[in-house]
Formats: sequence, structure tokens, C-alpha cells
Amino acid sequence: MVSMKVIEQVSLMQSICNDALRPLVFVPTMGALHEGHASLISHARELAGTSGTVAVSIFLNPKQFNIAKDLEWYPRPFEADKALCQRTGVDLIFHPSVEEMYPCDTSIHVEENQLSQHLCGASRPGHFSGVVTVLTKLFNIVTPDRVLFGEKDWQQLVIARRLVWNLNFPTEVISHPTVREEDGLAMSSRNARLSLQDRSVASKIYEALRKTRTRTLEGESNVSALLESTRGDLESIPNSIIDYIEIVDEQTLQPLKKIIPSTTPARLLVAVKMGETRLIDNIGLTRMFHTDRDEKVAKLK
Repeated sequence: MVSMKVIEQVSLMQSICNDALRPLVFVPTMGALHEGHASLISHARELAGTSGTVAVSIFLNPKQFNIAKDLEWYPRPFEADKALCQRTGVDLIFHPSVEEMYPCDTSIHVEENQLSQHLCGASRPGHFSGVVTVLTKLFNIVTPDRVLFGEKDWQQLVIARRLVWNLNFPTEVISHPTVREEDGLAMSSRNARLSLQDRSVASKIYEALRKTRTRTLEGESNVSALLESTRGDLESIPNSIIDYIEIVDEQTLQPLKKIIPSTTPARLLVAVKMGETRLIDNIGLTRMFHTDRDEKVAKLK
């Protein structure tokens, strides 16, 4: 690609992607891009190489919001998003309107009925139906060879993998390690909503996760005990309300009762509300499956 293009029409995006240089590597986003997205897009650029194509969608999908005020609040700094895409090597930005993605006669949506039933799915009814519906549309429009998702939203990553597998999309899902602020807080567009007081202690969420992993690596295998200690650490954070704490098999998202390091890829997932802002994070617990990868997250100034 000679210069970055912004496409708003589905049919035009399909046509351009059909003729694009391969591999075509795709990063789906809802906009309000930050340095976490920049790291994700840079990874896509590396995978595409100098001869391939990097496509980014910037589409604020209303179907995955179950609370109207969250959709209303969500920032839409499109000019800043374009600038970030330009500096990270994006070739194509797909930026459709809601009407373009969901015409007035839209009557079909996609459901996921296993992986989405707990964790964020329990707290946000209809959220993952909106996610898999829009991803299905985007995969059909962009036809990527590879698609990248950040590991911060682990449940979404696992569901995207299942979507590709179950619906036979000819694409590969690639995960990218969580990008964190200098103090460890996972980067998110939601962080801007934190009060100064809440932001000053929000990094303690990641501290709690790391403590639990240390307990696991030191030999604690009883999930109930690990959950209890994690809950205590999270409850000690001022102005925090726990939505959920779960230790699951990271591939199936099924809750675990005991961790067996040699066979179980265990992951701790949490959601914590601070003021009006809901934050999610996760960490791998078993050394066999997670050596230093979770520690070597990108920390960008």
C-alpha cells in the first residue's frame, strides 16, 4: 500500500481486501486507540511484513453494549485514532457507520452458548452475542489471513478462537500480551474514567494477580484457597467492588477446583468496579504454560 486509506462502505472494503497484498493481518477495534492498540498494530505490521497488508477496523459496535450510558460515554476521537494508525504502519482503516454495518432489515445475529455464559458474559447480558456477530461480519468483509486480539480480554480472545474454529473461517487468531502502564495497570480506554484517587490504587489489581501466581508457583493448588486470598487482596483496595474472581482452564474457560501444573493451563480472571469504571485483568498461573511471558508485557511510557 502506498498510503493509508480510510474506507466507510462495506462493498468497497470487500473489494479492496480481495485485491490486497497478502498476508492481510487484521486488528478489530472500537476506536479510542491508546498505546496498547499501538503495540497490537505494530505486531500486526511485523506479521504482515513490508509486502503484506495491515487492516484496522474502527467501529463502535452498539450491539455489544448492554448499558446505554456506557455506549454514550465511549470516546470517539477518530482524528487521533487515524494519527496512531498512520504512525504504526496501517494500510487500511475500515470505519463504517452503524447503518452501514446493520441495515434496517437486519434480522440475523450470532450466538455463543458455552464460553460466554459466565465471567463477563454473566455481568453483561447480550455482550458476547454482539461481539461474535460483529466479528462474523468483519471476518467476512476483511477476509484476513491473521487476526490479532489482546490478552487483556481473555474471554473475548477464547471466544474469537472458537468462532473461527466453529464457523470455519480461513484465518488464524493471534494473541498479543497485555500492555500495561508503568505501574502495572492494564491499558484500557476505560482508565480515563477513573478518578485521580481510584487511578492511584488501580494498579493494585495487577499486584493481587501476581501475588496469587506466586502462591501457585510456590505449591498452592487448592483453587478455593487461592480465590479466598485473591478476594482478600482485592477487597483491600479502596473503593473497589468485586464483580467476579475465577480460576479457569484458559482454553475452555471452565472453572477449576484444583490446579495440576503439569496438565492444567490455569488462568485467574477478575473484574473489579472502581467508582463507575469496571476494570478487567487476568494472569496465567502455571509455570509450564506461562514462563516469563506474562511478566514481559510491554510497558510503554
